[in-house]
Amino acid sequence: MTLPSIANPDLEVLFDNKPRWDLPDYRRAGFHNLHTTLRYAYSMRAPGVLPLRKEVDWTIGERPEVARYLAMPHFSAFVVVRDDRILYEAYAPDFGRDRPHPIMSITKTTLNLMLGRAVADGLVNLDERVGTYLPEIGTGYAEATVKAVADMNVANDFTEDYGDPQSTVHQTEPATGFRLPLAGQKEGTTRSFICGITGGDLANRTGEALYKSTNSDVLGWIIERVSGRALRDWLIEIVEAAGLEGCFHITCDREGVPLVCGGACLTARDLARYGLLFARKGEGVDSRRVGDAAFIEETRRNPGLPLGKTREWMRYSRQTNTDGTFLGHGGYGGQYMLANPDTGTVVVYFSVLENASASDPDFSGPLAKMMAEIAAQ
Repeated sequence: MTLPSIANPDLEVLFDNKPRWDLPDYRRAGFHNLHTTLRYAYSMRAPGVLPLRKEVDWTIGERPEVARYLAMPHFSAFVVVRDDRILYEAYAPDFGRDRPHPIMSITKTTLNLMLGRAVADGLVNLDERVGTYLPEIGTGYAEATVKAVADMNVANDFTEDYGDPQSTVHQTEPATGFRLPLAGQKEGTTRSFICGITGGDLANRTGEALYKSTNSDVLGWIIERVSGRALRDWLIEIVEAAGLEGCFHITCDREGVPLVCGGACLTARDLARYGLLFARKGEGVDSRRVGDAAFIEETRRNPGLPLGKTREWMRYSRQTNTDGTFLGHGGYGGQYMLANPDTGTVVVYFSVLENASASDPDFSGPLAKMMAEIAAQ
């Protein structure tokens, strides 16, 4: 007797080329439970936890711009940490300090730490062609330099527009368990997809950063190839150095390749602990170190191209955003993490935007500016 199955309702594509968990009506619940929704994932915990103690500065919450962002219907969490002190934290009624939340593209910042170490150890030359390290890569990346890839400065045929159902970014999602393949579509893997990206003249002539999440997965593959170490092991080192209290959840493909472009979920406090690695330029708990201090400093002092609308005051540099002072990154749905090495301060904001594209530059630009002002003081 054959027992038939039905498509997993959370992961089945319903309309607008999106799975149910990512549709606006379901997205908030989807985000708050994404660490147990996606098909494949790793979970990692640190042996030693960085203790955080509260030393509340109520004036932070009294700022009109902070109050505005905390009152928005898509707000989930907000945390300000300096050194080992929580200066302020707030959570939505349906969320809490022990709940994991997708950090989406903030995950890319792990590559700054990994790439910085690989460069410092002489394993990677930023001016070398990607094809030198990955001979099997397709025309979309082979002739690009590692630096261009890290700085989101490559023009190829991959598109990332979450408001466009036909954007090629959606084709990566079956490989990483974010959704089920469409009828007749193969599941694939992260790296088989990357190898299929095509391109001609890869020079970016737009004058702005060309944001492509596949760039991050290319970098991760290079780091794994030149080091002979699995990306999972690199991530374990980061988790242990940050002294995370809860789990670092990260989705992967069927081959076990972590989605370093945007697959991690963390609590707000643990994302702040992670951000402190940038505030301390790679110094972690128990004398553990990750990344490279000189590389982190050069990341913010020698940035790449500016970002687009309402964020032109920020630049994209080596898998981070920077204004020359802070290091940070945003994520799909409205997340942002920002670290200021000059003050030792990290600011974290979680939200779930419920518009069609789950993004809004008019929201994210002012949000990052507000967070930068808090971190600078």
